[in-house]
Amino acid sequence: MSSSSTPSNASSSRFAPYRNALKALSARTGTPLPSLIVSFGILHEVTAILPIIGIFYGARSLGVGEHIVDTIAVASAKADVNQVKKNWFLSQMHEWMDEGEQWTYRVGRRYGLFGFEQRPHGEPATPLDDATRAEMKGRLAGDVANAVFAYGATKALLPARIGLSLWFAPTFSRHVLDPVRYGLVRVLRRPK
Repeated sequence: MSSSSTPSNASSSRFAPYRNALKALSARTGTPLPSLIVSFGILHEVTAILPIIGIFYGARSLGVGEHIVDTIAVASAKADVNQVKKNWFLSQMHEWMDEGEQWTYRVGRRYGLFGFEQRPHGEPATPLDDATRAEMKGRLAGDVANAVFAYGATKALLPARIGLSLWFAPTFSRHVLDPVRYGLVRVLRRPK
């Protein structure tokens, strides 16, 4: 068995281009690699949360979420399985809509949002089963449709989110993380 077929080598070779790019960015900007990685992670999450919220409220105020989700559902229903598989865009939209339904259900049940009843504390989360999915499809309107649309649109923005996160990671590290780190070190090193 060759060493290239082991899982650790396969995963390390898969991430080698990203690791090399981050090392180059770190060297070019003078930002320590760990700080750069943490900055990227924080910015990546911020660039996910803000668009979901913004798109949700934008779709809600314009009343477009339901129309877009219905259009995608109808297009997916009209196309046969082979057409959906061949059409990358339709396939992705269908996948993101399914993921968005699951996300909306989990978040809605956990926090009592989008017209879902909040699950009692301590009650285990229930997966989205076929009966609940059928009920959701019957009421994919209003806030549920807006949330599904916001999730799908945010997924579609992933390349731009990654680019923005990489672009601003060195600046975020220098202006936010480094001052916080230095402040914590100062507080922890004070004599008691």
